[in-house]
Amino acid sequence: MQGKIWTQQDRFGDRIYLTYERWSHIIHPDSHPEVEPYADHLRETIRLGRRKQDPLIPHAYKYYRQFDDLPGGMNHLIAIVVFRRTPDPGGATEENNFVVTAYFQFF
Repeated sequence: MQGKIWTQQDRFGDRIYLTYERWSHIIHPDSHPEVEPYADHLRETIRLGRRKQDPLIPHAYKYYRQFDDLPGGMNHLIAIVVFRRTPDPGGATEENNFVVTAYFQFF
């Protein structure tokens, strides 16, 4: 499959999407397969979570949200989102904000 699984607006009005390719990467056995049953949590993290700009990569943001039902003693789902602007055919720019990866963390 190709394309977007979903597009979600965050608390700040930014529209962020998740592609099938990125989801496949996230749940791959060599990445973070434990996230697969928590797909709805990922979307909620984008919709309602807090975010922090990466100090080394200014166009990347870490979204995070606490959940009480994560495995292995973890309590937060983290989503890394890249914010980009791409030119459209009319010469204007449009947002191109997408989830790169997601994983669990304890803090």
